[in-house]
Amino acid sequence: MSATVFPPSPPVLLPVTGIQNCFPVRRVYCVGRNYAAHAVEMGHDPSREAPFFFQKNADNLLLPGLPFPYPGLSKNVHHEVECYVALKSGGADIPVSEALDCIYGYGVSVDFTRRDIQDEAKKKSRPWEMAKAFEHSAPVSAIARAEDIGHPFEGTIVLSRNGVDVQHGNLNQMIWKVPEIIAALSEYVTLAPGDIILTGTPSGVGPVTRGDRISCAIKSVAQLAFDVI
Repeated sequence: MSATVFPPSPPVLLPVTGIQNCFPVRRVYCVGRNYAAHAVEMGHDPSREAPFFFQKNADNLLLPGLPFPYPGLSKNVHHEVECYVALKSGGADIPVSEALDCIYGYGVSVDFTRRDIQDEAKKKSRPWEMAKAFEHSAPVSAIARAEDIGHPFEGTIVLSRNGVDVQHGNLNQMIWKVPEIIAALSEYVTLAPGDIILTGTPSGVGPVTRGDRISCAIKSVAQLAFDVI
């Protein structure tokens, strides 16, 4: 192997509940508007049109126990609680019937969005990356292994801000279910071990400010709490 001109960045490693080994992250994909009520609150038709995807970077993940630093160049940063899926295998054009076999485990995450930057990008028909893929923009819990918890097709998903529930939904409210998400995404890209997929957020998204305490959970899957600084 050739030497590098400077040391490569270390891999992003997520903790796994119940074991010492960590999960190495490859890529991070996100599904947009996958809960009907959230699609409506964002001004869109929640009909079952084909899912669409965007990406964050692996090093945008914020590991459990760390605070979320409020980003610069924005005055309107929104929380979006999501169930994430961690893959142990992948491929291209994965059939829906085989998608669950690719899953290593699940966790709870927050997709932070610089809403003012996103809104401006939408007005100008520009990409969203600067609103989504910024430092620490995706706090994540430890991974709960599918072999331990099974595949959660339903279960409450909640985010509270300063002790008040502001997002509350159920995994069974997803427009596109997890196997369908994996199958559809694999038509666009070749999925691989280490990929993370955020599966969409229920209604109730809203702004955070410095000093807020954020807590979120998916029943029987994972919990996560952190401060906004």
